[in-house]
Amino acid sequence: MGLRARLFGSSGKGESVRDEDAAHLANWARSHVGVEAYVEPKTTVTPTTVVLVANDGAWTRRAVGGERGARKLGHDLRIPVYDVRKTGYPQRMRDYDARQRILRKRAREI
Repeated sequence: MGLRARLFGSSGKGESVRDEDAAHLANWARSHVGVEAYVEPKTTVTPTTVVLVANDGAWTRRAVGGERGARKLGHDLRIPVYDVRKTGYPQRMRDYDARQRILRKRAREI
């Protein structure tokens, strides 16, 4: 059984997740501390995605096998899963992005 099948189950009907995305999310969650998952709804242009956010605000986003796939990911990785439509994004994620912009600006000035 492949990593995708273990994390998300068989794709069945609806959205599916690529093996690369499943592996990326699992590896990223294991390599960061205090990871939480935020499920973003499907739109007309994007499938359902999950944003993993670490304690320091670092984050990554990938498509998952729908809402069910995101919930299964959280269960398998033992991380909390939130619906971004209800909770919004955590402040630490916005703070992290602001710090990264400052660092990129400073790097260009050198």
